[in-house]
Amino acid sequence: MPVALHQAKAEFFRMLGHPVRIRVLELLQDGPMAVRELLAEIEVEASNLSAQLAVLRRAGIVTATREGSTVVYALAGADVADLLRAARCILTELLAGQNELLAQLREEAAVR
Repeated sequence: MPVALHQAKAEFFRMLGHPVRIRVLELLQDGPMAVRELLAEIEVEASNLSAQLAVLRRAGIVTATREGSTVVYALAGADVADLLRAARCILTELLAGQNELLAQLREEAAVR
């Protein structure tokens, strides 16, 4: 695989690497939302949300449409929701493994 393609993939995952962006994408899985609705759910400063939405918009991950004075955001495609589902599955497995290790450590500590 060419280095440029690896770089593009790395940039894509870096773009996803912000908690507000992930939360926005999770919320948009249920359908389009107005900025005011996103603000109410995420509870960050409007300027912070605006900056994170701009990153997602520039990346082509979300779309924005104006309905009067309201801007409504939506996922650009279903693949983003699929990616988030895959990430949840992977994270669930990782955390389950950590819980098993924690249980073993607690058992070991109880014996001593």
